[in-house]
Amino acid sequence: MPKAKTQPTNRPDGLRTHMEYFEGSLFEAVEQTAQRFPNNIACDFMGRSITYKKLIQRIETCAGALRALGIGEGDRVTIALPNCPQAVCMFYAVNLVGAIANMVHPLSAEKELAFYLKQAESTVAVTLKQLCPGFEAVCPNTGLKTILSVNLGDILPFYAHGFGLLRKKANGSNRTSVIGWHSFLRLGRQHPCTHRTKRSGNQPAVILYSGGTTGVTKGILLSNKNFNALSQQIVSANPMFRPGDKMLAALPMFHGFGLGVCIHTMLAHGGRCILLPRLIPKKFAKALVKSRCNFIAGVPTLYEALLQLPHMEKADLSCLKGVFSGGDSLSPRLKARLDQFLKDRNAAVQVREGYGTTETVTACCLTPEQVYRQGSIGLPFADNYIKIIDPNTQNELPCGETGEIWMAGPTVMLGYLHHPEETARTLIDRSDSRKWVRTGDLGSMDSDGFVYFKGRIKRMIVSSGYNIYPAQLENVLNEHPYVQTSCVIGLPDAYKMQKPKAFVKLSEGVPPTEQTRNTLMEHCRKHLAKYALPCEIEFRSQLPTTLVGKVAYRILEQEESAKAQPDAR
Repeated sequence: MPKAKTQPTNRPDGLRTHMEYFEGSLFEAVEQTAQRFPNNIACDFMGRSITYKKLIQRIETCAGALRALGIGEGDRVTIALPNCPQAVCMFYAVNLVGAIANMVHPLSAEKELAFYLKQAESTVAVTLKQLCPGFEAVCPNTGLKTILSVNLGDILPFYAHGFGLLRKKANGSNRTSVIGWHSFLRLGRQHPCTHRTKRSGNQPAVILYSGGTTGVTKGILLSNKNFNALSQQIVSANPMFRPGDKMLAALPMFHGFGLGVCIHTMLAHGGRCILLPRLIPKKFAKALVKSRCNFIAGVPTLYEALLQLPHMEKADLSCLKGVFSGGDSLSPRLKARLDQFLKDRNAAVQVREGYGTTETVTACCLTPEQVYRQGSIGLPFADNYIKIIDPNTQNELPCGETGEIWMAGPTVMLGYLHHPEETARTLIDRSDSRKWVRTGDLGSMDSDGFVYFKGRIKRMIVSSGYNIYPAQLENVLNEHPYVQTSCVIGLPDAYKMQKPKAFVKLSEGVPPTEQTRNTLMEHCRKHLAKYALPCEIEFRSQLPTTLVGKVAYRILEQEESAKAQPDAR
């Protein structure tokens, strides 16, 4: 029997397995870069650029204003902004004064806003002017005292108008003060940030939100070192990176992928962030071509949409050094199509799939540049260790066997906010002196340390005693040319316990007929065991997605559950 394995002793990609990590704050990491490259451009936003020197000056101005508002060490500031210079400046200013950045989706519903504000115990929030009424409406039920209002419409009227349409006006008055962005900056200039709060790498810096292993939204507390280590790991895994290289920062800052990979990794190492305020495929494609970006990161649904854009037909993508996919499984067929798409447009790279969880900031392993294995999500980054554990016995499993993915390394979270019991269940101290995070994901590992993702434990379908992995069934469906994307869920069954049902978005021009359904079922019979075949294939013009573009399987589960409820009339 093959032995259990946690880490390749000789990495097939030849990269080093250990590094020394910066122990300072997030701001200090960027400040050091600014001292090396003061005149290099740090961010581009809708035709306007800001150098590293100017960025640091603006961060310090914001920090002075935060201090004047009474924000200091350990306080929590909620940032609910799209990707824009104000969001970047506020994020690092909060860190400079020793506070903690509470990262929230700007279009969250009022109930969600109240939850995020109360969880973080935030007294100050910054959001778009058009969205301030939503924050004002929930103030009576939270500790929020000050709202900083950013008028993105001064620079970007179309986007600001779009955001404004999605928020109603607040009813009544409250005691919360609203300060305009320019007034906030004047306050900072009047009160320069002369005192620095010394922060270590292990102190908390950021709160991100995720369903975790239970599906219940929780605040995830992450440290300075978590983000700084991630940035060093990513650069180490991409030796082609050079200061000045451009990253298309379209993934939102309230998500670890966008914040950790697209923003902080770039700014901590001299990269150039091309900021996009909304993740719209046409805007993404236009910015990619116009700005000649060197690196892009996205989820499979974004890349699927990119392949459908007719104006990309003659695009020159020879500028690309790295194309990364994460957040959801990348089917072999989509990877092959995307690789061909890149090759046809002069790119010398292929898409590289990664894997991670918000509990580890974002990515914790990545497919090597020159070593691809079908179905693998790559090798762990330097100093990251992965084990495959039997969820029932907590014993380590041999190579090739499927179990829960456990990860240890410098990016593992500090814990869940206000959830000590859940933290204790998720963070495990073993005899090897490492802190392991239980990901709640199923996977396996081969003898070289390549990891293979099978799906969420919660999503695993048990039918007549057999384990069915939705991701495997989805990959089979997605390989067929009739299918653009798919999602598989488990339905309750009195005899089998559960049975798989597939939801399919067909490729353009493919009719949603019974003949099409029969063709797909025959395709499944050729590639799946009989017990894993879908009991039903339902065609959808669109599949629901999460805030970052992943297919939202929970929404489909809720819809099916609602249909199964007896009529209450």
